[in-house]
Amino acid sequence: MIHFRTEKVTDRITRIYAVCTELCYLVEGDDRAALIDTGSGLGSLRAVVNQLTDKPLIVLLTHGHTDHAMGSGEFTDCDVYLNREDEYVYGPHGDTAFRHDGMKLAEEGVTVTEEDYIPTAPFSLYKDMKDGDRFDLGGETIEIYSLPGHTKGSVVMLMKNARILLLGDACNAFTFLYDAYSLSVTHYEENLKRVKAELDGKYDRILASHGNGELPLDILDGCIQVCEDIKAGRTDDLPMEFRGDKGLIAKAPGPNGQKDGRSGNIVYSKEQIWQDGSLC
Repeated sequence: MIHFRTEKVTDRITRIYAVCTELCYLVEGDDRAALIDTGSGLGSLRAVVNQLTDKPLIVLLTHGHTDHAMGSGEFTDCDVYLNREDEYVYGPHGDTAFRHDGMKLAEEGVTVTEEDYIPTAPFSLYKDMKDGDRFDLGGETIEIYSLPGHTKGSVVMLMKNARILLLGDACNAFTFLYDAYSLSVTHYEENLKRVKAELDGKYDRILASHGNGELPLDILDGCIQVCEDIKAGRTDDLPMEFRGDKGLIAKAPGPNGQKDGRSGNIVYSKEQIWQDGSLC
């Protein structure tokens, strides 16, 4: 049986550790609760959530990748929200063979059986979620900011009252921006700069969806600088392959992104630097 570890982030926010390095978050308001991401769909996340809260529940998905959206099949009785732009990635990532291949990412010592798989929910289940949407939970409001790059429909979420920002996979210490589902580096940089300006002064803490769950406050600036370095050719370009896709790690990696201590990093492809598709 798969077990999920949990820990309190604040009195209202609980971090849930799933089995393939992904993190989900339960945000509780006075009137209802929101589950942010549903993991890979291995084991019963619903059972964990039911132990944590008995409030009416909504589900908000940061993007459509398999390790963030595939547990949603347990929540068909709730309103589940996902940006419509990510239908193109949700379909392939919900495929049975693709999900079984992802089982290799399970934490060491975790045994996954066929019975542990939550069936992939049809995309038609989801309600659209887009830039500017707000979800009032009572005493806490979650605001949605579009940040395309990692996928077309990637969003970040601001817990307004708590002044906490959740970046999902849209920006982190090892941002994937190199496969067929990603946008160009230049397009991504434009979106980073826009979101940074929109969020200026609104948060005091940043949560991640992988790792230890925490990111430095300058992570947006760090990834913007990496974009600039990629365009200028100031990169280390360490080869990386993940699930059959090959990319380049822009900077020699370290705990918060880069070996030299700077925040943020990007795995990219030289064919996806410029918006017009031209090569570096």
